[in-house]
Amino acid sequence: MGRRGKTVADSDGVFSDIRVEDERAVLRMFRQFGRKRLAYFVLGGLATIFARAMELVPAYILAVAIDSLFFDEQTFAIVGIPSAWLPTDPGQQLLLIAALLGGAHVAGAVLSLVNSWAWNLFSQHFQHELRVAAYEAMQRRHMGFFDNKQTGEIMSILNNDVNQLEQFLTHTLNRAIRIVVRTGGMAAVMLIVNWRLGILPTIVIPAIAYVSYKFVVLIHPKYQDVRAAVGSLNSRLENSIGGIQVVKSFTNEPFESDRVEASSENYLRKQWAAIRIRIAFRPTIKVLTAIGYVATFVVGGWWVMFGSPHPFFQGTLTAGTLVMFLNYSRRFMNPLRDFGEVLNDYQYAEAAGERIVGLLDSDPPIRDREDAHDLTDVDGTVEYRDVWFSYETEDDEGETVLQDVSFTADSGQMIGLVGSTGAGKSTLLKLLLRMYDVDTGSITIDGHDVRDVSLQSLRDSIGYVSQEPYLFHGSIRENIAYATRNPSEREIEKAARTAGAHEFVEGFPDGYDTVVGERGVKLSGGQRQRISIARTVLKDPDIIVLDEATSHVDNETEAIIQNNLHDLIANRTSFIIAHRLSTVRDADAIFVLDDGELVERGTHDELLERGGLYSTLWEVHVGELEGVPDALADRPTGSVAKENE
Repeated sequence: MGRRGKTVADSDGVFSDIRVEDERAVLRMFRQFGRKRLAYFVLGGLATIFARAMELVPAYILAVAIDSLFFDEQTFAIVGIPSAWLPTDPGQQLLLIAALLGGAHVAGAVLSLVNSWAWNLFSQHFQHELRVAAYEAMQRRHMGFFDNKQTGEIMSILNNDVNQLEQFLTHTLNRAIRIVVRTGGMAAVMLIVNWRLGILPTIVIPAIAYVSYKFVVLIHPKYQDVRAAVGSLNSRLENSIGGIQVVKSFTNEPFESDRVEASSENYLRKQWAAIRIRIAFRPTIKVLTAIGYVATFVVGGWWVMFGSPHPFFQGTLTAGTLVMFLNYSRRFMNPLRDFGEVLNDYQYAEAAGERIVGLLDSDPPIRDREDAHDLTDVDGTVEYRDVWFSYETEDDEGETVLQDVSFTADSGQMIGLVGSTGAGKSTLLKLLLRMYDVDTGSITIDGHDVRDVSLQSLRDSIGYVSQEPYLFHGSIRENIAYATRNPSEREIEKAARTAGAHEFVEGFPDGYDTVVGERGVKLSGGQRQRISIARTVLKDPDIIVLDEATSHVDNETEAIIQNNLHDLIANRTSFIIAHRLSTVRDADAIFVLDDGELVERGTHDELLERGGLYSTLWEVHVGELEGVPDALADRPTGSVAKENE
């Protein structure tokens, strides 16, 4: 039984919402992802056991040679081989000894090869399946999870933690078996051959076990801190490198260097805290094993030279037996000393595994209900009914973004959403896609609550263009085609023409094969936006959401795009968020949001006649700044981070 309810986090709270229940993380993942190729694991384990057994043979054979051939103290006999099969001629006996020594080394090498092949095959597939499962679990998390996590933190789980577990299975676990077999085998041989002398090198094992136990208790929380510090450092580096253009434009290289240095120093402190425990452990184990070795040498040497040093040590001891004991005792030292490294690596893997298991076991709040049905034959009537929503905050009090919002968008209508930055426009439409779920109230499409339909069918029916379009590293063709599987060249080009992108794409030397770079960095903001619109056009959704979709283009290009999109949205329900009010002037209805509340609704002309907030915003839009009330000019900008506007 593992630790129940253990929080996997450091003092900084990184991934503090991920927990492990009931089972040891490494064991849990081994059971879950190791079953498919368990035969390779077993084969590798058996190969390790027999390979280490072969390592015991040379010392024993050498003892036989010393006592039987070199000093003639005993009759030539080898355990496991009938005496009738053994040669009587000394020369032939020597050749047999040589053959057995060579055979043991060759057999050990072959078995080691089998072990490496089988376990690497097992561990690499384990790593692959675990990483894919962790990524899929990460994808299932709701958007609030990603709002509070940095890319580097997430990458530290998907890459660093998964790699740590692969290293544990490939090397550490293999080493652990070698230690157990080698140490246990040598101890067993010594106790069988001469148990009285064998006690001396083996009596230190309980002391080593106690020291190892204390090591585990001390090192485990340190490695949890180290894993979290790695994620924080990755996040800082990712932010600094990703924003290098901003860094350079503000000549903030020294500032960023200081921030990276601080993050790296935090990692250094956490790592050094673990290292101090680790470096103290290895010498302690070395001293304990050395005590057993020296005791064996003194007692065994006295016994061979002068006879039994004490009545407890009865009988005689041959030089060959002493050489074997000293050989085993010396080799005792390395595996027992390496035992600390195994525990060290295990604790590192356990700390990494706890975060992965916590992620795999996490129950995302936004998911399909058991009785969820597909949304089909979408007509496009959308209704918001008494919707309230708050973003999660660190103090758990929440930040209210939408308050009691109610409206109906009839099928085929074009709805404009306007308001100051932070008013809640983007959030309102993200709730439609269930990027988040409402706190209270409901959202329906054709009378179906969006929480009652499958997420895939819901999002398949909605086309969403963000104000900050994201392009994947790859070609323009691949980014447009991301909307659907295997579209034709004609379909891609038609979508690009509708979005006003075809002309500039054709101007590139590589046309649609032009590589856009990471996040589309090689394209301008307006070009990225048009590619993003083309992607949505190709999707051919039932409902369209344009969140400031033309904010990065000039007026002329915007007019072209709007004209091209006219046919696309003519018979579809569409929501258009705009700061440039001319974009929604011809909308069937315009909803005005202010500080999370729906304060006005109507057509463009109706809202102007009322002389309310929309009228004021329009005056700002057309440049009549003299008529803008001071209250509007002094209005706070709101939560830019939450609105992403």
